[in-house]
Amino acid sequence: MQSYELNKTDVSNIKKALKGDDAYLSVLLSEYHASEIAILFESLKMDDRERILNLLDVKIASDVISEMHEETHPEELLLQMHPEKRTEIVEELDYDDATDIISQLEEHEQKEILGDLNEDDATHIRKLLTYDEDTAGGLMNTEYISIQLHLSKKEAIEEIIRQSEAIEEFYTIFVVNKDHVFKGIVSLKDIIKSRGDIQITGLLKTDVAWVRPETDREEVARLISQYNITSIPVLDHENRLLGRVTFDDVIDVMEEVNTEDILKISGVSEDEELSGNWVEAVKSRLPWLIINLGTAFLASAVVRSFEPTIAKIAVLSAYMTIIAGMGGNAATQALAVTVRRISLYDLTDKQAYRTVLKEFTVGLINGAVTGLIVFVFAIIFDANAMLGVIIFLAMTGNLLIAGVTGAGIPLVLKRVGIDPAIASSIIITTFTDVFGFMLLLGLASKLLL
Repeated sequence: MQSYELNKTDVSNIKKALKGDDAYLSVLLSEYHASEIAILFESLKMDDRERILNLLDVKIASDVISEMHEETHPEELLLQMHPEKRTEIVEELDYDDATDIISQLEEHEQKEILGDLNEDDATHIRKLLTYDEDTAGGLMNTEYISIQLHLSKKEAIEEIIRQSEAIEEFYTIFVVNKDHVFKGIVSLKDIIKSRGDIQITGLLKTDVAWVRPETDREEVARLISQYNITSIPVLDHENRLLGRVTFDDVIDVMEEVNTEDILKISGVSEDEELSGNWVEAVKSRLPWLIINLGTAFLASAVVRSFEPTIAKIAVLSAYMTIIAGMGGNAATQALAVTVRRISLYDLTDKQAYRTVLKEFTVGLINGAVTGLIVFVFAIIFDANAMLGVIIFLAMTGNLLIAGVTGAGIPLVLKRVGIDPAIASSIIITTFTDVFGFMLLLGLASKLLL
């Protein structure tokens, strides 16, 4: 008897089932995890997505919606659905997930969906909608387990059991006083292992990280990573507990931030959707290419000014591409490392200075080594020791400039309040091209003519 293993990455299985009846489609869908269905949704039409969600259990349907990437527009899918089914799905979602999705809608559409929810759910979501999506408040989930300081072990366990019925997952138990002021955390393990007559005050851990609702989401992610915690409490300015940010939300944040940085360094707008069509890609990339074209004219002007030199020493044109290419690559390496350091740490002036000094040293050494290789090449193939010396000096100087600009420019942009990833790549390639050509052609003009 042959065994058959379903290829869950192949959307053709679902598309074939969509041509048949609902019974067969339901059986096939039962083989998929919610996250797998969410990925397959990227290749399906809106009507097909809606049909699938209507066939799924409300719990699974809500999981699919929460797993959908922002670019696949789960909010539009919700709007397409019958109001009753839509309400069931939204009420099943965690408040932070529901808020993320609903926040993408127009105000009148938000009111329509919130108006169908029960008052408690609607109130929680409306409150979360007031926070900026790039802050802890925007990531926060207002569902958590909190117990009071004065409780005994038995009372604490009873309270945890009562509250956990309404919460799907919890990682940390928060401790508050009677005014709901945050006092610390306690682990379930410590409660269970403790003696029967102990009070929560005897198990309390007070030295814990916390954030305000306006704290930037990247800082939240950094704190969770630094302290290796599964969730971090969000406190108001009177230290009352508002909610929690969990590690799974932070993973999504870091993925989004890293994607933005990669796109920016590559000269692509962060507004371009990875799954978007060619029209969106052209609109996103063309302006940056036009800017880059302008800087390329500057490098071209340098070359034009040395036309007599190139005409007399034609071999220089071959080495120009090497100098420019090596400089661009070295600058991009320094830029990538520096932008990453900026995103992970709040660099002090001393640390910024050390970063530039490090890249200066790396550029000098790498330039000298690669320059020496090209120097040997020029002697062997061109039989011209002076040409080799000129190329060695140009290569060393250009990679030194590449290191300094690759590290220095993003730090300067950060200091003046500009995202260091946005324009850095265009600026540094201009520097390396212009100075690389000037060094090579200028030295050749002085020493070979």
